Formats: sequence, structure tokens, C-alpha cells
Amino acid sequence: MSARAWAPIFAAVLFWGLGAVETAAAADRQTPSGLPVPRYVALKFGEVNARAGPGDDHRLLWVYRVKGLPVQVVAENTEWRRICDPERGLAWVHRRTTDGRRMVMRTQGTPLALRGAPKPTAATHAFLNGRALAALVRCDSKGWCKLRVDGVSGWAPASELWGTDDRPQCR
Repeated sequence: MSARAWAPIFAAVLFWGLGAVETAAAADRQTPSGLPVPRYVALKFGEVNARAGPGDDHRLLWVYRVKGLPVQVVAENTEWRRICDPERGLAWVHRRTTDGRRMVMRTQGTPLALRGAPKPTAATHAFLNGRALAALVRCDSKGWCKLRVDGVSGWAPASELWGTDDRPQCR
């Protein structure tokens, strides 16, 4: 059989194969919530049970006691979210204990200047204390994030905050 005769068969097999690859890739992106993983959420309550597995029958590891704590969802099923916390702890929490609000945390113990504009020379509007939380308004493409805390907003470098890096934070 000539190469010319094989061309339509090869094209059909290639097309079918690429379709299968695309379908598999799309299936990998689907999650029970329809939202991307990883993603950041905040803890909704002042007490959230952290479990070893997805279900109330799994061992209680610890209790989070910080409402608004930013956590990264790294896996999920229909009712449970596996999260990574700012101290790189991994645990499962029920979906109803999380909120889609974006929060960030200053993990270092020193205050961070909140600037009037996204540049290091801009006037300081306020300080975000060490280990403090702030609402994330948005981040720009140059590595600065606009935050809001106690009615004051300002800009801070994304690299100084936990909850801005979209890469998985726990392995």
C-alpha cells in the first residue's frame, strides 16, 4: 500500500487519538465543585475540625480556631476539601466550613507596610501586623496585591503574603 493510501487512515487515527487526549485532559480538570484545584478559600467559622480523611469517621487531627484563615484547597470530593494551611499542615474539612472569600496572611512576625500605590516608594497608609489577616482585593501582574483590613486598603508585595501563590503549597 502506498504512503498516499495510508494518509487518510493515519489522519483518522491521529484525530481520534488527539480527541481522546483532550477528553482525558478535560476530565482531569473537572472537580465536584466545578472550581479549580488548587484554589484559595477562607475558613468560615472560629472553630473548624481538621480530619485525617474525608468524613466524620476519620480521626480528628486538630481544630482551627481562626475565622477567615486562608487555606489552599488541594483536593476535594463532593462534601470534603483537603486543605493546606499557612503552616503547611494538610487536613480534610467539610465544604460548609469554607468560604470563597479570598484572604491573605502575613506569616512573618514583623509588620508589613501597606502602600498607597503598587510600588515600594509609595506612601505608607497603614501596617499589617505579623500573623494578621487581610481581605485580598486583587493582585496585579507585577507582584503587588491590594488588601483591605479594618476599613483601610493598601498595596503590599505578594511575596510577603500567604494566600497569593497559585502553585500548590503542600505536597
